[in-house]
Amino acid sequence: MQVPQLLVLFGSQTGTAQDEAERLAREARRRRLGCRVQALDSYAVNFWRFIFRKSLLSTSLCQMDFAVLGLGDSSYAKFNFVAKKLHRRLLQLGGNALLPPCLGDDQHELGPDAAIDPWLEDLWKKILGLYPVPLDFPEIPRGVPLPSKFIFQFLQEVPSVGAEELNTASSAPQRPPSELQPFLAPVVTNQRVTGPQHFQDVRLIEFDITDSSISYAAGDVVFIMPSNSETHTQQFCQLLCLDPKQLFMLKAREPGVPYPPGLPQPCTVWQLVSQYLDIASVPRRSFFELLACLSPHGLEREKLLEFSSARGQEELWEYCNRPRRTILEVLCDFPHTAAAIPPDYLLDLIPRIRPRAFSIASSLLAHPRRLQILVAVVQYRTRLKEPRRGLCSSWLASLNPEQGLVQVPLWVRPGSLVFPETPNTPIIMVGPGTGVAPFRAAIQERVAHGQTGNFLFFGCRQRDQDFYWQTEWQELEKKGCLTLVTAFSREQEHKVYVQHRLRELGPLVWELLDRCGAYFYLAGNAKYMPTDVAEALTSIFQEIGQLSKPDAAAYLARLQQTLRFQTETWA
Repeated sequence: MQVPQLLVLFGSQTGTAQDEAERLAREARRRRLGCRVQALDSYAVNFWRFIFRKSLLSTSLCQMDFAVLGLGDSSYAKFNFVAKKLHRRLLQLGGNALLPPCLGDDQHELGPDAAIDPWLEDLWKKILGLYPVPLDFPEIPRGVPLPSKFIFQFLQEVPSVGAEELNTASSAPQRPPSELQPFLAPVVTNQRVTGPQHFQDVRLIEFDITDSSISYAAGDVVFIMPSNSETHTQQFCQLLCLDPKQLFMLKAREPGVPYPPGLPQPCTVWQLVSQYLDIASVPRRSFFELLACLSPHGLEREKLLEFSSARGQEELWEYCNRPRRTILEVLCDFPHTAAAIPPDYLLDLIPRIRPRAFSIASSLLAHPRRLQILVAVVQYRTRLKEPRRGLCSSWLASLNPEQGLVQVPLWVRPGSLVFPETPNTPIIMVGPGTGVAPFRAAIQERVAHGQTGNFLFFGCRQRDQDFYWQTEWQELEKKGCLTLVTAFSREQEHKVYVQHRLRELGPLVWELLDRCGAYFYLAGNAKYMPTDVAEALTSIFQEIGQLSKPDAAAYLARLQQTLRFQTETWA
């Protein structure tokens, strides 16, 4: 009997969209519908560029029913911009929208699920109305676990391959490193660059990339694959009664299921837990849904079912999301359930560790065979006893090359910032805090090529605590290679930020942009700063350039369209 087939495409950086896509697939399987889940770019290489090709006909998708689910944050200016734009484009190509787009919002007190839950109910009604399933195919009840994606085949003896060959990373790759085969880069130095009184530990970390085939330019990004701490790995293995030394092979339960990327075959339980399972992440609702299905313990199962139900979302938010409770901590709270988890379900239950991206903060022209990054170590308190720590930044900060060889799996990709190659084009760079990292790479590269016209607006709290590369900037100033403008926000009664300095130097900024063809770059926190800087620029265009408000907005838009205004921001 042929069942209707759904295709779910996701675009995900943090894993949230992928989690929702897999939730859709699980709900489809419960309703006896076939479902394939794929990353957008694996379905059609560079999907976004492909779908917006002007040569596509307005009838291209006239045989297709579709629905778009977007995940966003309404505190940002372009809330769910991609979802809205994609929905419009699919309509232009003749597609039939089953529903208006779902716009999940991180800012809602119950998170994106507040919008997603009712939308999904409507979606299934639409789909099953159009593609009914035969009556002799009953829906699989929620309390019954679906089959796991993989079967763990534990090995009684160690294969002939040596333990060091099990890892997919390489210390001498034949081709440029990638996510599937990262380069194991030795850590050369790991130095704290904030003062002892500063609230945050910020590190300048240098890697040796000799013989790595890695080449990079200013604006490029390095991806790093972190590991769980030894303590957390041991704790997890004990909770689930797993032998960390046990070797296993994975077998897909169904044909066509891709093997987990980056996981060696065969693999030890220790490698799986320490390098692959993201046990330090905050679990999503899907985690509680599956955990409830697997629980043999009455009270624990009851609580897990409540957390995974629509009515239990407020309580789940208070228990898990608000205090940022981790998967490992949740399993500690449900010990009978944790001890009963079949290994086959580990890869369904726990997401994989995702690589973290860092702006490269050095140039090969200034530091041959080296790669440097600036890392703000994430640590904060919630109502839980243990402080919350960022997995990657805390792991990187813990690495001490003075105690022996320490290697980090990494690879390089082009970033979003592209710098002009013409020698006389000036550049204005606005980089508060660690946002200055890509501009150090750009300045080093441009100075090595003899390019002047480098204008850096740098902001931090206090000059003696978090003024990154102060000496380096001042030496370049003396040589006439750099114009440095600083904003120390906490050194006077009223706070002074980079946007205030831009306004103060409005005539210079206008002259550089309008008369000298300068490029303008902005990097740093995405929350308020980009909007504040854009407002400062438009006010300069109005006051100094004598443009009307609409013309000032159009001028800024033109700069963006011609890549003369570029941003690299992060949440």
